[in-house]
Amino acid sequence: MGADTRLAELGGSGLGEVDEPAFAKLTQRHRRELHVHCYRMLGSFEDAEDTVQETFLRAWRRWETFEGRSTVRAWLYRIATNACLDLLAKRRPEPATGGEVPWLQPYPDRLLDELPAGDADEPEAVAVARETIELAYLVAVQHLAPRPRAVLILRDVLGWPAKDVAELLGDSVNSVNSALQRARAGMRGHLPVERQDWTGGAEDAGTRELVRRYTDASVATDIPALTSLLRDDVRCSMPPTPGLQVGRDTVVDSWIEDGFEDLGRLRAVRTSVNRQPAIGFYLWREEEGVYLPLTIDVLRVIGGAITEIVTFHDDQFLRLGLPERLPADGTQ
Repeated sequence: MGADTRLAELGGSGLGEVDEPAFAKLTQRHRRELHVHCYRMLGSFEDAEDTVQETFLRAWRRWETFEGRSTVRAWLYRIATNACLDLLAKRRPEPATGGEVPWLQPYPDRLLDELPAGDADEPEAVAVARETIELAYLVAVQHLAPRPRAVLILRDVLGWPAKDVAELLGDSVNSVNSALQRARAGMRGHLPVERQDWTGGAEDAGTRELVRRYTDASVATDIPALTSLLRDDVRCSMPPTPGLQVGRDTVVDSWIEDGFEDLGRLRAVRTSVNRQPAIGFYLWREEEGVYLPLTIDVLRVIGGAITEIVTFHDDQFLRLGLPERLPADGTQ
């Protein structure tokens, strides 16, 4: 698309004039996929939201620099990637360490469902099918330095050619290819061993039954029942709270030490985030006469056992579309 065609579509009469509704029509259709891209880069829903806002602001200010040599979508991805790199340079000079990512936040499936459907060849559709949105992938990505992280996501997730990534980053193709190999090696050191066995976000009957049993046992604060559902090497974390428990005995001991069995009356609501099963737990509050949000457990299930539990605090309930409270009579 040349400059004259672009200006005609935008309703402007010169490079300094841009018709805002036409600009929004061309750019806003890409908001969700850009948000997911920034989320992969940053691991934080809130940071992704801020960065997408910054992306559209930069695009608005720089519209006259768009020469039509690429699609608007690709141009926006370039701006978004650089905005993410700028944020990472300012806010997180040190990479994630020790398997913990304190800034990790969940991404609701109801928003992932807004991604363009496309066909089997569409990069975003392929990316979601390859589980590049699951929490374990997000955690592994956060252990990479920012530029190799960008290279990995642009090349392996979005399918960009090396020359385009090199142009975006101001590097040579050889540098990009070298960074990609280092990033892939780094990912292998942090991804689960059973990476090839992940289910692509689709729960089979066995997984649904396991999640049901986990939910029931949690509501009953039945630690022996919960223990029977965990794999020996299960991992448990609760970002942003520091601490990563590894191993069934360690996880169960931490539950006992935290007084889980004496927690009180619980109720649960099933949901899904990051293409994984999740359960929002509510604790009975006698003074209010209702169940109020407590925590959200996001599960990774492999081979009929729970291999990872990532627990988020109650400040994530609203974003995930969970009720603010549950009444005593069991209705919502």
